[in-house]
Amino acid sequence: MNKKLLLTLTTSVICLLNACSQSDDVLTEQKSLKDNKPNIVVIYIDDLGYGDVSSYGATAVSTPNIDRLAYNGIKFTDAHSSAATCTPSRYSLLTGEHGFRIKADVLKGDAPLLISTNKPTLPKMLKKAGYATGVVGKWHLGLGDGNIDWNSDVTPGPSEVGFDYSFLLPATGDRVPTIYLENNRIVNLDVNDPISVSYKENIGKRPTGVEHPELLRYAADRQHSDTIINGVSRIGTMSGGEQALWKDEDFADIFTNKAIAFIRKNKANPFFLFHSYHDIHVPRLPHPRFKGATKMGPRGDAIVQMDWMTGQIISELERLGLADNTIIIFTSDNGPVLNDGYEDQSVALIGSHKPSGPFRGGKYSAFEAGTRVPMIVYWPNIIKPSQSNALISQMDIYKSFAKLIDVDVGIDEAIDSQQLLSALLGYSQRGRKHLLEESVGPHALRSGQWKYISPNKSNNNFPWLKPKGIEGGFAKYPQLYDLSKDINEQNNIATEHPELVEKFEMVITNIVKVGY
Repeated sequence: MNKKLLLTLTTSVICLLNACSQSDDVLTEQKSLKDNKPNIVVIYIDDLGYGDVSSYGATAVSTPNIDRLAYNGIKFTDAHSSAATCTPSRYSLLTGEHGFRIKADVLKGDAPLLISTNKPTLPKMLKKAGYATGVVGKWHLGLGDGNIDWNSDVTPGPSEVGFDYSFLLPATGDRVPTIYLENNRIVNLDVNDPISVSYKENIGKRPTGVEHPELLRYAADRQHSDTIINGVSRIGTMSGGEQALWKDEDFADIFTNKAIAFIRKNKANPFFLFHSYHDIHVPRLPHPRFKGATKMGPRGDAIVQMDWMTGQIISELERLGLADNTIIIFTSDNGPVLNDGYEDQSVALIGSHKPSGPFRGGKYSAFEAGTRVPMIVYWPNIIKPSQSNALISQMDIYKSFAKLIDVDVGIDEAIDSQQLLSALLGYSQRGRKHLLEESVGPHALRSGQWKYISPNKSNNNFPWLKPKGIEGGFAKYPQLYDLSKDINEQNNIATEHPELVEKFEMVITNIVKVGY
């Protein structure tokens, strides 16, 4: 970007955020952001905890590329995914509304498309402003109508919810089908070797982890012990598609190359890239060149691989001269988990590393580490290096970006998103007043220094969490914590503040019914 254009853009941002002595809704008379749209890259990591990167306190692993973003952008200390599991969080990021509104849950590999094709989405909103939109990596938001023919166009999918280009893992690495899907079609599919997928019965002739554990590269629990692909047993069974099968170790190179190709193709116009990594989700099989990068085994090595991938995107933006006009948001879909179905030594080799940082819980949990994740916003020469304590949700990206590029948002659109552009770009520390945190159990609520967890009124005690070493926080009684004094949520003071318990229960009820 030339200096004159950069100066104009910088002035426009400052004027927009300070309102130039006018209403906050009025763009400046100078060349507005409406005509100088920044590229947007959202780097969405899977199962990365608050303490898993070195700029957030990790010492057993080094993440220099992510740290570069953190030290030259805004490092948020109180940013949250909307939920403690991946599918609801992804739904919320792309729609600006909580997953519980459509009862979103972690999907099977053959689940139908979760996002209604009629629903406004982040990519659809950006397309109104002329953006090219692309998604590369893990999808896990469902595909088709519930009766997928994997051997023809798989629709509806990303194209129907606003993406011009897609290159996907259809679900996750631990679920079949273990193939890539590019623009609705399976990559390298042989018509003479059609694919079938079942989550109800064992199909095909491939061995399963239950029948042949001796073929596995590492042991798996029963849920993850169906069809074996690349030496790893998965959830669900699959037949056919031999030439289309992925190799887990290639994810980093293939996804990075596809993301870079999308950037190169759209470098002349504004673009939005949702770069959704598979790392550091199970099964963790980083490329051999990253093996032994840490002393923590595959999980630690996958963090290093993920950092490398991030560095490749940064370097490409700089090489193309796009860095100064590109906003990068780096964050995670939920908190960390160690053993999530595979015995990859993640527990045995953890050492002094603290994936959740100073917080309690992790993936699935109602405790703070379930949704409090790393979040960095980087925009060279526009954003000043800083740290922000603003309470912010990934859902807020939707309305904040709409404000940035001057797109009107409908009254029924992105109903749980809040316009926090000033906080997102570091001009203010003022974030949300309330944030509802979803988990696999009862809702939790953040309000300033307070953290409230509703009582578990169901008969489900979530026994499957204990073998994973996860504290769910799902008690039969209300829980209230003062995070300013008790950041690890150890001292429940609900009985001392019945008035706050009553207030926060009412807030949760109102959010669920009518929104914030």
